[in-house]
Amino acid sequence: MIVDCPTCKKPVEWVERNEYRPFCSERCKMIDLGAWANEEYRVPAENADPNDLDQGGEETDHSSH
Repeated sequence: MIVDCPTCKKPVEWVERNEYRPFCSERCKMIDLGAWANEEYRVPAENADPNDLDQGGEETDHSSH
């Protein structure tokens, strides 16, 4: 099977001997890894009700037994 390299779009053969698949080379693989590390890839968020989001600042009263 032939796929396009996600980085440079060059056709790449999807075979076990290609250690960089789906990338065409180590260079393209590292470029992609760097983009992930820099948080350049984002998953689109759905519009959420702010009241549904966990703000992390609320404390629970544990004093009542």
